[in-house]
Amino acid sequence: MIPARSFCLIRHGETTANAGAIIAGATDVPLTPRGRDQARALAGREWPSGIALFASPMSRARDTALLAFPGRDHQPEPDLRERDWGIFEGRPVADLPPREITPQGGEGWDDVLARVDRAIRRICATSGDALPVLVCHSGVIRAARVLWTTGDAGDRPPNATPILFSPDGDRLKEGTI
Repeated sequence: MIPARSFCLIRHGETTANAGAIIAGATDVPLTPRGRDQARALAGREWPSGIALFASPMSRARDTALLAFPGRDHQPEPDLRERDWGIFEGRPVADLPPREITPQGGEGWDDVLARVDRAIRRICATSGDALPVLVCHSGVIRAARVLWTTGDAGDRPPNATPILFSPDGDRLKEGTI
């Protein structure tokens, strides 16, 4: 069953790991200067007057939320964190195993799907009339796609780009805001 309302997911700005093509799921890596600029650029966008802002507890998402929405408080949401890739953390992205494999010492894909499902449903249910805006990670966005859009994780979403998920019959459609 899909969430009954629209919500917006934003992948954090570019990180040192993104720039170096390194796997940094559970590793807390900083934004690059470019990533900070990407986040600041979000502050100049038109946003609905009422938003409920949430962010992964990882510094790259928190910093993106602070730079993108200056003066607005965000609520930390632990279940919006990126997937733990276990023994693959710190290795080149080219070494990434298939999504369905649970890496040694890491988090299984089914566990990620359940965690993301739980978090987004909870956030949507508690945001009142405000549009939930969630600053998160590629893995969270891919999980939302699998859960509620085409069933396919799709390509890695771009950094610092809002993606609106809206009810469309028995699925969600992915669009822009």
